[in-house]
Amino acid sequence: MRIEKSVAIVPMIAAVLIFLCGSQYPRKMAVRAATEPAATEQPVAILAMENPIPMTSQQKTSQQKNSPIAAPTTRRVIDRFNEAFNRHDPDALSAWLTEDTIFEDTSPAPDGRRIEGKTAVVDFWRTWFTRNPDAVFEAEDVIVSGDRAVVLWVYRKQRNGQPWHIRGVDVFTVRDGKVAAKLAYVKG
Repeated sequence: MRIEKSVAIVPMIAAVLIFLCGSQYPRKMAVRAATEPAATEQPVAILAMENPIPMTSQQKTSQQKNSPIAAPTTRRVIDRFNEAFNRHDPDALSAWLTEDTIFEDTSPAPDGRRIEGKTAVVDFWRTWFTRNPDAVFEAEDVIVSGDRAVVLWVYRKQRNGQPWHIRGVDVFTVRDGKVAAKLAYVKG
């Protein structure tokens, strides 16, 4: 597996790659970075190395879905999902979810909660949009690997009449052109 990104985000990419491939390559991951400063936009190769544990048939199927062909479709799905989300349009959002979709919320602390099924997830978002009419998620970066995507975001809204924000990450799984899972994590 090989992913190229600029030097400026090497640590983040390494963490994402370990998360996405951890079950396939748990022994060792090697990271090789370019020696030029980040400003040169020198590519960096991150390679899974050394005796990967044999994959199960389920992992092999997942690996086939992580082909380079899946990535453009995954990116389009994530972009359309995020556009519907920022319009606060639960009906449009629903069109981008699988029937068995999973959403893991960031609250309540410390572990959040898991919501399963399209109807339950859309109902959650419908209520959330009503309670947060000015909320906006701004994608800082989107990293796609086959049918998986990681979105780094900033969530902004007014809180007690003052601008407020928090940063976080969503880990998406896309299946058949729809979001099958959206796992949310926040800083602090």
